[in-house]
Amino acid sequence: MKHAIVRPPGASFAQAISSQGAPIDVALAQAQHAEYRQALAAAGVALEVLPPDERYPDSCFMQDPALIVEGMAIICRPGAPSRRGEEVAIAEVLEGRFPLTPIVKPGMLEGGDVLLLPDRTVVGRSGRTNRAGIAQLAVALAELGRPVLEVPTGEYLHLLSAATYIGSNMLLAVEEFAGCAAFAGLQVIPVAASEAYAVNALRAGESVIVPAGYPGVEGALRAHGFTVLATPTSEFAKADGGVTCLALAW
Repeated sequence: MKHAIVRPPGASFAQAISSQGAPIDVALAQAQHAEYRQALAAAGVALEVLPPDERYPDSCFMQDPALIVEGMAIICRPGAPSRRGEEVAIAEVLEGRFPLTPIVKPGMLEGGDVLLLPDRTVVGRSGRTNRAGIAQLAVALAELGRPVLEVPTGEYLHLLSAATYIGSNMLLAVEEFAGCAAFAGLQVIPVAASEAYAVNALRAGESVIVPAGYPGVEGALRAHGFTVLATPTSEFAKADGGVTCLALAW
């Protein structure tokens, strides 16, 4: 990853979708987003910062409405009705930079369910991503020679809540996903249930950005030679989001 588009949360982030119902401190979320941008910049990522979009409370989670895969932009169709329209906004930003391939009704696809590996793409079937969306993505990626494998996410919101690729043929995964057949050939670093939130980690340059407060994951990554950039994400966790969710990266 060398580039990322990010969007700081606006005042409407207080109404973001949340399975926890915990009140979100918007000012703190904005400060944490600034620290996140600093971490990306420190890792050498070229950043494009969009203004907050108050129409969509969850629009700071830039990973979900679009994907950039080998020079192609997949414009997703969010599974959460309140997020419909975010994909139109990001398509306007990406138009002219990449060829655009939209996911259309009845398909639903969110980027948080898409795990891009060097030789395949693993997609989570979840409450936000359905088989029709996965099938459309498979057709789009077939021309790139990228097979698509489907796995159910079970209790996890998105696949990337359970497993993330950190480069160098390594994967962070919660224990119940560590033996998933779709991850064959990868070195899996298992993460204990107590630190499951930190599975959602983002490789940037030679560093891995992780949420602050998870020493087990930090230690495991350092043991494998990675530089760890820990950034606070407590307010985004309240909206079920992590460090990959906050960037449209390629």
